[in-house]
Amino acid sequence: MSNIVKNFQNIRSSINNSNVNIIDVSKTFKFDKIKPLIDFGHNHFGENKVQEAKDKWLNNRQNYPKLQLHMIGKLQTNKVKDAVQLFDYIHSVDNEKLANTIVKYENLLAKKNKYFIQVNIGNETQKSGININKLSDFYLFCKKISLNVIGLMCIPPNNKNSKKYFFEISKLNKSLKLGQISMGMTADYLDAVQFGSTFVRIGSAIFGDRAIK
Repeated sequence: MSNIVKNFQNIRSSINNSNVNIIDVSKTFKFDKIKPLIDFGHNHFGENKVQEAKDKWLNNRQNYPKLQLHMIGKLQTNKVKDAVQLFDYIHSVDNEKLANTIVKYENLLAKKNKYFIQVNIGNETQKSGININKLSDFYLFCKKISLNVIGLMCIPPNNKNSKKYFFEISKLNKSLKLGQISMGMTADYLDAVQFGSTFVRIGSAIFGDRAIK
């Protein structure tokens, strides 16, 4: 058994909740390094860049019909068509232009995906995500245009106070009556699960240090 599979099993055991989905963040890693996890039976993988994901997964998807691919990085509108076609989940919807463009290509491609609204929970200027004060109106807009929003996503500020922000997102998610939450990474995934996360995004704890691009 590969070390990557052992790492994944350790994380799965530490979560001890079958309702939590582990998204293995496979950005920068080549398919050969990811394949042992697929062969083991794991299906959820996350990528940050559309072009890298196309290069890695487009020709491999047909061999693994159970794969579930997650776009977890910022999505530019000029990449939406490829993203809608390739991914099953997109975690970074945060503005009306992007939402409209997604629906346009869903209709064109006759494909319905699952979406998270990214919330800028710490109101950080350098991060993507919609402001909390605009979230309710934006969610209603997404419903109006029939975007299949299943939950909220956040990346809390890097100040070692993640629990505070996870609690806030959990409350917001419940207020909107959404069933899924995408939050928690290698450093704080157990805290995220404690506050109701159903999708955790874990990379280095599974694959090890990634190459710097």
